[in-house]
Amino acid sequence: MGRIPMILAVATILTACSIPPMNTAPPPAAIGELAPTGKLRAVINLGNPVLAGKDAATGEARGVSVELSRELAKRLGVPLEIVTVTTAAKSVEAIKSGACDVAYVAIDPARAVDMDYTAPYVLIEGGYLVPQGSPIVSNADVDRQGVRVVVGAASAYDLYLSRELKQAQIVRVPTSEEVVQTMLVRHLEVAAGVKQQLQVDARRVAGLRLLDGRFMVINQAMATPKGRPVGVRYLGAFIEEMKASGFVASALAKNGIEGAAVAPPAGK
Repeated sequence: MGRIPMILAVATILTACSIPPMNTAPPPAAIGELAPTGKLRAVINLGNPVLAGKDAATGEARGVSVELSRELAKRLGVPLEIVTVTTAAKSVEAIKSGACDVAYVAIDPARAVDMDYTAPYVLIEGGYLVPQGSPIVSNADVDRQGVRVVVGAASAYDLYLSRELKQAQIVRVPTSEEVVQTMLVRHLEVAAGVKQQLQVDARRVAGLRLLDGRFMVINQAMATPKGRPVGVRYLGAFIEEMKASGFVASALAKNGIEGAAVAPPAGK
């Protein structure tokens, strides 16, 4: 048995109890729930560089979330409408309002009130960036009196750190792209965000230092509005197949993404 068939066989065994097998044709009810307007409306967050970005030549959205959306629309047999936003908060709002049918967001209990998730498909690390001369040398040093941590408002990092930090102060800015600049301009102590993006910022701006390790692992999943039970079950099976078949790994590699890991099968 080859490598990919072996992966598929293992994934099928591990997920059989919770995720139905992917059929050749999706159930009509799944199509109706995931594309109630006759098209699949997918909201894509351009503010998370691991998941999506703009093609330099065409200006169109590209990335693993875009490729998953195209594959899902193809399987549902409906046109795809991509709605681009710049923050996770706007992705969440598009799902809460019913303006979009699927989103790509970090799993967080605060968001589960308004949406249902698949199992994660990608794992992303959250990191801290500090000025080169900062006395902060480890992640454990961040949660101290007098330390101000800049985050994108309503991002996965904001939600997580709002629960976890007991002494440090959180400073929120509208988008993740503003985090590092705000730290520099306002002379704040720490910037928090997607580790890959902070690594880019550390190379781009002199005098910055990325702390070793991570303060959290972000479980990125597909989400759909509450009240679409057949649709979310189909999404769950779809994501498991996309991970096991190598589709997600290939999409990450194709878009030059390093440091993000394909999530394990559901339940592992």
